[in-house]
Amino acid sequence: MDHKKMGEDIVRLVGGEANINGLVHCATRLRFDLKDSKKAERETLEKHDGVITVVESGGQFQVVIGSNVAHVYAEIMKNRDFGGDSSSSTESTGEKTSVLSKVFEIISGSFSPLIPAMAGSGMLKALLTVLTMLGWMSDTSDTYLILSAAGNAVFYFLPIFLGITLGMKLKANPYVAGVIGAALMEPNFTGLMDKGSDVSFLGIPVVMMNYSASVFPIFISISIYAVLDKLLKKIILKDLQLFLVPMIALMIMVPLSAMAFGPFGTTVGDWISSGVTWLIGVSGILSGIVLGGFMTFMVVFGLHWGFTPITIQNIGVGGDPIEAMAAAAVFAQIGVAFGIFLKAKKNKTLRTLAGSTSLTGLLAGVTEPIVYGLILRYKRVIPIVVIAGAIGGAINGHFGVKMTAYVFHNIFAIPVYTPTVVYVIAIACSFAIGAVLTVMFGYESKTKETASEKNKSVSNTAAESTQAELPVEPEAKTIEIKKEQIYSPLTGKAVSLSTINDPAFSTGAMGKGLAVVPEIGEVVAPVDGVVTSLFPTGHAIGLTTNAGTEILIHIGINTVALKGKHFNPVVQEGDIVRQGDLLIQFEIDKIKEAGYETVTPVIVTLTQQEVDVFETTQEHVQKNDVLLTLVV
Repeated sequence: MDHKKMGEDIVRLVGGEANINGLVHCATRLRFDLKDSKKAERETLEKHDGVITVVESGGQFQVVIGSNVAHVYAEIMKNRDFGGDSSSSTESTGEKTSVLSKVFEIISGSFSPLIPAMAGSGMLKALLTVLTMLGWMSDTSDTYLILSAAGNAVFYFLPIFLGITLGMKLKANPYVAGVIGAALMEPNFTGLMDKGSDVSFLGIPVVMMNYSASVFPIFISISIYAVLDKLLKKIILKDLQLFLVPMIALMIMVPLSAMAFGPFGTTVGDWISSGVTWLIGVSGILSGIVLGGFMTFMVVFGLHWGFTPITIQNIGVGGDPIEAMAAAAVFAQIGVAFGIFLKAKKNKTLRTLAGSTSLTGLLAGVTEPIVYGLILRYKRVIPIVVIAGAIGGAINGHFGVKMTAYVFHNIFAIPVYTPTVVYVIAIACSFAIGAVLTVMFGYESKTKETASEKNKSVSNTAAESTQAELPVEPEAKTIEIKKEQIYSPLTGKAVSLSTINDPAFSTGAMGKGLAVVPEIGEVVAPVDGVVTSLFPTGHAIGLTTNAGTEILIHIGINTVALKGKHFNPVVQEGDIVRQGDLLIQFEIDKIKEAGYETVTPVIVTLTQQEVDVFETTQEHVQKNDVLLTLVV
């Protein structure tokens, strides 16, 4: 792989250097802060050799690459400085985001640059644990103490590192922000702890506490500092800003952090941590089921960043149960990938992908290629990864397993979990269940036919059967070719799924099909069958044909946010419909006025057999024209 060329291609496809406010990377992906994400050529990026997928989450435009991400990042950053100082562009994208999304974006953007250092340090601590357990190294030796310092440093001085990354994220001077964190670690300041409660600033009492490895105090302090920094730059002459702005900021923020923000942040962190621990204590099994079963999808949507500050806080006081339960999800994913590797004997490309990603997951704890390349691609394994993760998570939750150092969840990190034996049993269960269920039930949406079923014709008026004679010696055998046609439920322009601005559809994760840009606000039944699902908001409907094919019609992109406005379903779940029957009426103009696209994917989500899906070649379709042809 030519990392330099790939880096240049990615920069060009995200809109060029002028469209980039900031760039960081984690273990598998480049995380761009773009001025306008609409300028990025997402579909072209996703098709680029070396790019696994593209995700927009937590306010970031994320290009998932895999293990080569650090090399590509290094090439991109040569002679460039994206978001490296307070002078970085603050140009707004004009896109509305919720307060919660902004919070996750700040947390994500602050921790992402530190993940490699934290994970490397955590693995070093795990290695030292193994060496001392085996008696190969004494925990009092000089060698151990030097390596231990390397493993502990990033956590001990976390307020400094977080101050810098937070400053970058909030567009304040990152090094002044780092100094605010450093002041709380400086020997003159920490030495005041020996005075107990007899500490004051200008006669105001100061509550002294240890800020090493703390998270919440520095988040609060730097958030306030970012506002103060902008204010000072407005009221201080430009020629004096170089020294006056940081000097005044330090004079104000360090005492305030010591007197108010630090104690308050620590208290809030303790409350949240205690609350989560209490909830886990009430029902470790239930907590484990939720975290182990659904952490995979929390990661996809960026929600896992909300746990990171709590995790760091918990590790600082003895151990974190959250990540221990969430680790089960990682090994469930690896198990599913290994199951696909065993099952996909005839598909060499898929077998290679599944095998390599399984190995990467086990050895490095990096599973994004599994999630985006396999799990979201093959819908059938989603319940498997949930079940496998939930079982392992429940075991860890019930027995109170904790993670004692920040590590990626892989086999080398096992020593940092306690009790270790229970943890090994839990992740082994998640891995084994994921693999076994995948082998048993398969990864594709299909069922095995019996010999008698193969001789039956499709019982559907939309299905057609033909006979083809294949000459073989000494006798000829008849092979039945089955064909099922899906008619267009809409009138409008037919477009490829790859052009849709939604990864669930454009990547084919939901299934194969086509989309229609509607000209008339009516959806009719594309087949004879049964309405098997109708969303309460009326924006999507699922049908099952008499042959067992499941079809999803999703009107517009993100239109669930309209909460049913402008949609009028005329059928109910369980209704039997004939091809051409009216299903839903919707108001195209009002949906567009509300800011939503009306392009409507028509997806084949599940079939009774493995089929090829052929799309119409018509650029414009009328309702009841053939849209898709399924051939067994």
